[in-house]
Amino acid sequence: MTLLSHVYAEACGNGYGDAAGYGYGDGAEVGAGHAELREAMARAVLPPAFDTAWRRHLLPRPWFVREEEVRSFARDLDGLFDLLVSLPERLFGGDAERYAKELGLDPRHAALLRRSAEGRPARLGRADAYHDGSRYRLLEFNLGSEVGGMDMAVCNAALLRVGAFGGFAAEHGLAYEDTAALLAADLRERARPVLAGGATEPVIGLIEGNGAVAAYGTLMRAFQEAMAAQGLDLRIGEVGQLRTRPDGKLSLDGAALDLVLRNFGASQLLDDPAGEAAAEQLFRAHDAGRTVLFTSLESGLFAHKNALGMLSDPRHADAFDAAERALVDRVLPWSRPLGGGAPAELLDLCRERREHLILKPGAGHGGLDTVVGWECTDAEWRAALAVAAERGCLAQERVVPRPEPVPDPVTGRSEEWIAALGFFLTSRGYAGAHARANRADGGAIVGMSSNPDTRMACVFTHA
Repeated sequence: MTLLSHVYAEACGNGYGDAAGYGYGDGAEVGAGHAELREAMARAVLPPAFDTAWRRHLLPRPWFVREEEVRSFARDLDGLFDLLVSLPERLFGGDAERYAKELGLDPRHAALLRRSAEGRPARLGRADAYHDGSRYRLLEFNLGSEVGGMDMAVCNAALLRVGAFGGFAAEHGLAYEDTAALLAADLRERARPVLAGGATEPVIGLIEGNGAVAAYGTLMRAFQEAMAAQGLDLRIGEVGQLRTRPDGKLSLDGAALDLVLRNFGASQLLDDPAGEAAAEQLFRAHDAGRTVLFTSLESGLFAHKNALGMLSDPRHADAFDAAERALVDRVLPWSRPLGGGAPAELLDLCRERREHLILKPGAGHGGLDTVVGWECTDAEWRAALAVAAERGCLAQERVVPRPEPVPDPVTGRSEEWIAALGFFLTSRGYAGAHARANRADGGAIVGMSSNPDTRMACVFTHA
């Protein structure tokens, strides 16, 4: 099966064939046409805040995925979300405290995650996956409003305005979902019950932890720009800047907020001496129905990687029917939670299978503190397993991603890259995707927090 990435790479270099079919003109202009296609990302005119935040981090081409394959995987992700949020009931009789303890959360952290919980978190998140050459395999399921990359579709739109790429897209039936547009629809729906009389559009606060706007402000402004393009008034601030008005509604810099879009995690509040107290007014406003908190911190109970381990742990197999077990096996590589309750034989197995396993901290992100077995010595791996058994980690089977060619914009010569696809879910189901990519020989972790050579790409689907 020929991948569209190979067709694209050929179109960017020599010997593509009928160049005129892509708007390159007659044979005398073929060289110029190839240059325009392979330079399409550099030529794309991006919105200014997005350009500032992302231009230097963009891969020279987008990533291409098969529509039918993506839709099938997204349906499985929907089903997996339902299984994840059912874990407290299925495995612990609805006892959220026992469930949180099994995850390895300390009581203070667990209590904060349950603050303003409704028993079922909003269906919003990003599932990160590799394609192993035959199917997509889930690496982690990031749930909650703090997931990044929901503005990447502006890159799709900009590429389609580049003549050579627009021709290529038309020829191959390229399409994409605009994640920001689908999220905007969810935000409007969530905020509608608390709008003041006569208001038709919400005022939204994109709220970070105290002191975090300095670090993440550039990315937040790019997202603000994307929401403005959807007609939403979104204000940027920190949790400590929120104030409670006499009517119980929150305000930011004097502006009443109908909805707070949470961009902070529970750990930020716990690490900040003033964090929990500052967030308390947010919880009170939400509980009173005055300002909506979206999403609640409850999402963190199910984004924890050890929750995935519970799904595939054979000790819990009887809690799922045959179709549910088949879904887990289809989507998730072999994954087991390690911690105080891990059987000794499981740790022995992990020691033996070093070259096939990776250790991930349950509440980690961006590949930080991940231990890659095939890059360790036996002694390093034994030490890492000892720490994992004490602190709790997820042991997961290695997934080898399929490499694909990425042409150099200057020379046209291709190098092999691998990508972690991030598939977004909202209440409306599949909501588009983006990709994080590394050179195939660039190391095991594909993530900007842990590998500065990682690049971002927008994603197009095709038949």
